[in-house]
Amino acid sequence: MHPVLRRVVQLSLRNNSPQLPCTAAASQTFQGQRQQQSQGYSTGVKRVTLIPGDGIGPEISAAVQKIFEAAKVPLEWDVVDVTPVKGPDGKFRIPQKAIDSVNTNKIGLKGPLATPVGKGHQSLNLALRKTFNLYANVRPCKSIEGYKTPYDDVDLVTIRENTEGEYSGIEHTIVPGVVQSIKLITEQASRRVANFAFAYARANGRHKVTAVHKANIMRMSDGLFLKCSRDAAEQYSDIKFEEMYLDTVCLNMVQDPTKFDVLVMPNLYGDILSDLCAGLIGGLGVTPSGNIGDTGAIFESVHGSAPDIAGQDKANPTALLLSAVMMLRHMNMMDYARRIEAACFDTIKDEKVRTGDLGGTSKCSEFTDAICKRVIDIK
Repeated sequence: MHPVLRRVVQLSLRNNSPQLPCTAAASQTFQGQRQQQSQGYSTGVKRVTLIPGDGIGPEISAAVQKIFEAAKVPLEWDVVDVTPVKGPDGKFRIPQKAIDSVNTNKIGLKGPLATPVGKGHQSLNLALRKTFNLYANVRPCKSIEGYKTPYDDVDLVTIRENTEGEYSGIEHTIVPGVVQSIKLITEQASRRVANFAFAYARANGRHKVTAVHKANIMRMSDGLFLKCSRDAAEQYSDIKFEEMYLDTVCLNMVQDPTKFDVLVMPNLYGDILSDLCAGLIGGLGVTPSGNIGDTGAIFESVHGSAPDIAGQDKANPTALLLSAVMMLRHMNMMDYARRIEAACFDTIKDEKVRTGDLGGTSKCSEFTDAICKRVIDIK
């Protein structure tokens, strides 16, 4: 068998390994409908893996820790480094300590990780998602009161298949100067994320799911994804379903984002469209994100590591903080999530203490202290 085809088969088999029902992961996400009693999330002190990341990552991670301490969240941080280490075979991999931590805690919070461009390095973000089979990337985009953008009343959620598609990492040189990249789409992964999207919509009181595709061009791959979405829709008659080409979605999104509610799509489309949606509410610096699997989840800030301002106390911790709020809801710690989120939004709305990217002149530490003060006062 050709080595490229062998690689495709291996990835397909791995993605089609038995999984727990994806509806369970969706229903527990952000609503606490599944108590996760086996992990002890509903009572006692919880332990979470913290990956500070690169650049400004350690600063904004420290800010989140300080705010959680002010809110007296009963949580312990297991801080790990995911800088790749070279194995006996010469390949670089995520350190075993980091893998063991996430496997044990089942929940992680991650700052930005830098991947060198065009140098043959594997994306650590992609490696983490594949290692722990975090198949659904969930990114809520909602307008923040008091932070003006060209769009008002944005309130939508993008759900992106996280494990395959163009990001399967199957590339090779056919002849010098000609490179082929394979887009891998499987029925199991497509059906899993489609069911997750509908279950998420129902669990979170949303009313419509839009399947985003280009099945008119990629008839087999996107056609399979679309078929799985249609099949999922039949099981959720209470949720309205529509299907739309990616380019049409982009056009309609910038014209009137209120047309959309929950959107589900393959990997590459989700990467692009979720960033577009983030731009509607002010950018990646205010947009939370979570990567969800059936047995674990990692929440993250999706902006860059900003090495140009690292160590200068200029970073904005909002995206990582709101991702941590998503994490708390996933863990059924609703009251802590409510208080921290309210403190963050109230601080932004007040306009007196904002970081530079939010239109202010305050330092990261000052913005963090302002949120801490508010979270203590909120009951």
